[in-house]
Parts: sequence; C-alpha cells; structure tokens
Amino acid sequence: MSDIWARAALRLYRGFGTVAYPFTGLFLRSRARRGKEDRARRAERYGYAAHERPSGPMVWMHAASVGESLAVLPLIERIDSFGINLVLTTGTVTSATIAEERLPKSVIHQYVPMDMKKAVRRFLDHWRPDLAIFAESELWPTTVQELSDRNVPQILVNARMSDRSNRRWSKRKQLASAIFGRLSHVIAQSEVDGERFRSLGAPWVTVAGNLKIDVGVPDGNPMHTDALKAMIQDRPTWIAVSTHAGEEEAVAQVHEMLKAHEPDLLTILVPRHPDRSDEISDMLTRRGLKVITRSSREPIEPQTDIFLGNTIGEMGIYLRLSQIAFMGKSLRAEGGQNPVEPAMTRSAVLSGRYVQNFRDIYQALIESGGARLVQDEAMLAGHVLHLLRNKVDRDAMIDAAHETVSAMTGALDRSIETLDPYIMPLRVNAGLSRHGGGKLLSQ
Repeated sequence: MSDIWARAALRLYRGFGTVAYPFTGLFLRSRARRGKEDRARRAERYGYAAHERPSGPMVWMHAASVGESLAVLPLIERIDSFGINLVLTTGTVTSATIAEERLPKSVIHQYVPMDMKKAVRRFLDHWRPDLAIFAESELWPTTVQELSDRNVPQILVNARMSDRSNRRWSKRKQLASAIFGRLSHVIAQSEVDGERFRSLGAPWVTVAGNLKIDVGVPDGNPMHTDALKAMIQDRPTWIAVSTHAGEEEAVAQVHEMLKAHEPDLLTILVPRHPDRSDEISDMLTRRGLKVITRSSREPIEPQTDIFLGNTIGEMGIYLRLSQIAFMGKSLRAEGGQNPVEPAMTRSAVLSGRYVQNFRDIYQALIESGGARLVQDEAMLAGHVLHLLRNKVDRDAMIDAAHETVSAMTGALDRSIETLDPYIMPLRVNAGLSRHGGGKLLSQ
C-alpha cells in the first residue's frame, strides 16, 4: 500500500464515520439493551461532557476495558499526585464501574467518544488535553488525526502488539505508519512488542515492562473471603479464571473427570464476561451440576459442584479461595490471560497453549517452574489432580510463580521516567496555576 493509498484509506474511514454518525443512535441503543452501554451516560459517547473542565493542565488517558484500567491505575495515581488534572475514558460498563470505585477523587471519568469527527472534536474542544496517553493497543484513526492536528503529544503506554495484529498491520505498513508515525512515544511491554512498533513506523520506542505486574496483589475483602472459606472448609478446590466462550464447557468436563477421583471437589469458575453467567449457569445445570452464583449470595453447600463468580471487582476474593488457577482464553480462544494476579496471590498457574499476548511472562514462569501449559481437557484434569494431591509440588510451583513475577516489577517507574519530558512542563504549569501565576509553559 503506497502513501497515497494509505491517506486515501484514512480519508475514506473518516468519511464513512461522518456519514454513519446520524445512525449511531440505533447502534448504541442495541448495545444498551445488551448491557454494553450505560443508557444514562450515552451522550458521553457523542463527546458531550458530564463535568466541567478544571483549570490548569489536563492529561487525557484512555483504557479500553477492565484489565487496561487496572493496569494504568498506578500510573494515574502517580500523575494525579503531581497536581495535574486527568480525565480517564473507558469503553465498557464494567470498566466504568471499576474506575468509579478506584479512581482518585480528583480524577474525572468519562466514556470514550466514538471515533467519529463530530464526537471526537466535541470531546477535545471541551477537555483541551495537553497530553494524551493510551493504554496497550487502543488507537483510533480519527482520534489520532484530530490530536495530531492540535499538536497534542500522543503516547502509547504498556503497549503490546499481538501476533495477529502484527500480521494484519504488516500487510498494510503504509497505513500503519500513517497512524503509529503520529505518536510521540511508544512505551512497550517487551522487546518483541517494541521491535514490532518500530517496524510499523513508531518514531520513538522505549521498553519498560508490563504495568500489570506492578499493580500488585489484587484486593480481596477479608470478611467476604473468610466467609467463603468457611463454607468451602477443606474441600479440594481449583479455579478457572477469565474463561471465554467454549472454555466453560471444558471446565465442566474437567470437573466431571476429577470428581470421579475427588468426590468432594469444588470448581470455582470466573468467566471473563460476567454478563454471560446466565447462559453458563444454564449449560452447567443441563449437565447435572449443582451451581451457585456469587451474585445470589446463596451459601456454598457440600453438594455444590460449581461456584460461579459473576460479580465485578472481586477477583482478589476468588483467587484467594484456591491454590490452583487455570487461566482462560488459552484453550479455546487465543491470546491467553495475564497470570500475574494468581501468581501474586500465591497460586500454581495452569494455562492452555495459546498465550501469545503474555508470551514473555509465561516463558519466565514456565522456565522457573511456576506455570505449566496444557493441550486439552484431559491434560488439564491430570495436572489439577496431581497438584491437589501433591502439596510439595504445589508449594514449589506457588513459590516459583510468586518469585518470578515479583522479580519482573519496575515497569511503573520506568514508564514515569520515559513520560517525564512530557509531564514535567505540566507539573510546572500546574504549580503556577495553583499559585495564580498563569500558564508559563505549553506543549
């Protein structure tokens, strides 16, 4: 694809957005009916602000979903501590819930505007950001163009480029360069990610590591955790975390295999998308399994087969209920899920083979003995049974996983160091604004 075709493709994309803009209400209403949009805040998706812009420098940070939001939370807290205004946008209802619960009180949350010229311009006209920071791989062509036209530095933090995305972009390098080339800096998770962004036209790339490792041990309400542990008592227990479509059936099959050997077995199942819990519960019930959902607040009884974790923000509780954790999106879906949280909460980590999105972390865990990969349900059942019955091996995996992940911290400090040239002028301006000195420096 030549430069001319790349520019033409971007113009076509923006033009399509302009034509489609009047009809987006139908799309958003459809998503709202499925619980994927907040009806009360739908105007924010058109770029309308729900808050006044505070005076002084402003950083816009965007994190698409729950995982990205939690990963950048320490970065948000660090920037907020400098006295700089910050607006965080997210794209999902669940991430908005997490943001509202955990953000510093001075940080404003909004839903991200649709990547259409009118919505993006309306958003930017109101918030007037001095710096835009996007998490992982969340870039939208119209947004990038509008920020570039306003000379707002754009930085991609905790950046990653999956195998699939890399193949797709590599076939359209001119188009990739037209987008990534407008970024002021890419702060990548790994050397592989960094090299991929360089090859696609990003002018400045730094490797800082994965911010998700620096998030630390996930919170778990001690009272609720202890109450659930009292219900479970000493039953053999394992947990399947962040499962995707098709994997819940696999977990059910593994439970059935294991129950022949461990009649008191309890399986904890936490799907990646809690809104699928009704269909998952129906599937499990049809298989003859006794299911209790966390949202029902019903007690876990001795005959309970599956404890279905379908609440938001309680992963720290679920992970503390077992010492054996299987990570989803790795057996049926591809990409894997981040093993840092189970490692930090002291679990032995199991996963399917498809872990491309977290390749470096899994490689380190496998080399240290903290994680094992499985090919299918039978292999997963075999590993779970072995770990349930062999405390020495289980404890060795737990220690190795915890030590490996702990040694990989530091991405937050390295990211802040890389961001410093962009943030320092804003810190100065924030100080001047607080003391009535006006705006001396600008980006």
